[in-house]
Amino acid sequence: MDSLYFWPLMTLAAIFVGMGKGGLPVVAGLAVPSLSLIMSPVAAAGLLLPIYIVSDIFAIRAYRRDYDWPVLKISLIGMTIGVLVGGLTAHLVLEWVVTLMIGLMGLMFSLKQIFKQINFAKPGKVFNSKVGIIWCTIAGFTSFISHNGGPPWQIFTLPLGLSKSVFVGTSVLAFSYCNLIKAIPYFILNQMTLVTLKVSLYLMLPAAIAVFIGVKIIKIIPENVFFKIVTWALLLISLKLVFDGLKIHF
Repeated sequence: MDSLYFWPLMTLAAIFVGMGKGGLPVVAGLAVPSLSLIMSPVAAAGLLLPIYIVSDIFAIRAYRRDYDWPVLKISLIGMTIGVLVGGLTAHLVLEWVVTLMIGLMGLMFSLKQIFKQINFAKPGKVFNSKVGIIWCTIAGFTSFISHNGGPPWQIFTLPLGLSKSVFVGTSVLAFSYCNLIKAIPYFILNQMTLVTLKVSLYLMLPAAIAVFIGVKIIKIIPENVFFKIVTWALLLISLKLVFDGLKIHF
């Protein structure tokens, strides 16, 4: 907190979180990396969790009617398992391994989607519930480690052919639940404390405003363009995760 750049970067990260919760897929993935310039990713995750939770409240208000219940039900099951595994194994996990693996998975999937040139506006395939639970478990686990649950979640949901609003709404509800249940192990592991809550309190307003900005932007983006943006965003975030994982290790 003594760093000259602490509050500007924290404010920027809060805006990233809010706009991501508003539906802009690439922006939220910049929050933890931006704070990693002045602190460890683990500390950044603890500081950002309350901001995620507050942003979730405003995002739910915007997308509360737009969701796919079968997909959401599977996500709740899988993410519960993933967060539980993350909390129990937090002291054993090598963060760079998780970062690298999730980056590689997202990279391969996004490249596959781009080369296939899928028209996401068309109806997708019926999802496999067992496969869905696996990907959502991974999403819950990686979200617990560093708020990077997006790539495995998108690997599961992008091929389903959901409409733009339903895709965003289901994502918002799933990760709102995931963030809420993460708070318990975060407190137990001291990743989130009264000190971090005080810092987060100052950043809730810019995050909340950013949610509504994200919602407004999403409404004017054509559906097919939106899903192409999601796919390219997944590619860019995955490349960043691969780079971060290799950098941390080597």
